[in-house]
Amino acid sequence: MAQIAAPQIDLAVAADAEAIALLSRDEIENGLRWAWTPARVRRCIADVCSNVIVARDSGRIVGFALMSYADEHAHLLLFAVAPDRRRRGIATALWNWLETTLRTAGIADAQVELRASNAAARAFYERVGFEQVAATPHYYQGAETALHMVKELAAPAP
Repeated sequence: MAQIAAPQIDLAVAADAEAIALLSRDEIENGLRWAWTPARVRRCIADVCSNVIVARDSGRIVGFALMSYADEHAHLLLFAVAPDRRRRGIATALWNWLETTLRTAGIADAQVELRASNAAARAFYERVGFEQVAATPHYYQGAETALHMVKELAAPAP
């Protein structure tokens, strides 16, 4: 069996916005109005209160994560891996990069919303320590329930 090389994880640059937005449209926003356009992703890449990271394989973006920060809290806004690259450790590599950053920055918790129908995403988030705290019907453009999950990282600063 051939060894699969680990992806290269980097901070995204403006030139990555289109590939990120297309992966979001196809894998996260499928069936919904396209909200995370290239322009919106570029704004997040430039925002000092966000991290946008990409996983590259032979130069191709095969996964990404977009996280925003406010005080001691983080919000994972987008997280996806290309279908042909799943089950190869890319999601784990992306999450490990983010979690190291969160812990280094003293962030108390990270939250994420996901479609209730996305069993694979839910299983992944549970595996890395997130717990479901709520569900909101009709959250996604009035069409689908969202599960709200949180991972506690550190005690909040006094």
